[in-house]
Amino acid sequence: MSADSISEETRARVRAQAGHRCGYCLSPQRLVLGWLEIEHIIPKARGGPDDEENLWLACRLCNNFKGTQTDALDPDTGQRLRLFDPRRQRWSEHFAWSEDGTRVLGQTPCGRATVLALQLNNLIAVMVRRQWVATGWHPP
Repeated sequence: MSADSISEETRARVRAQAGHRCGYCLSPQRLVLGWLEIEHIIPKARGGPDDEENLWLACRLCNNFKGTQTDALDPDTGQRLRLFDPRRQRWSEHFAWSEDGTRVLGQTPCGRATVLALQLNNLIAVMVRRQWVATGWHPP
């Protein structure tokens, strides 16, 4: 099935379940240019289904950086781990915001691996968050 075959009802439920935020960087829909994307937690290219349990929201940057990745290396331990699963894991158990609110900090091996794999602190994301912080919109 293609992404177009996901029903509007399923898309609406996933958006509501995700709180209209990217599951990885927490960018809210109201601050993102363009629609947050319905993403496959286990990518279709890796055999992931279109089932609602495998879908979540992601901003374009996170979704593009994630690509077909399902796991990555923790830079501290060198251990290969599954990426953070925003449907089944709590963001606050794996990540925190830097003191200035512009960077995502991995707090666990899974969190650290996900920060690097999805480039959650890429130059554009940090520049945009800096502006969001200055206006009082961030961190969430």
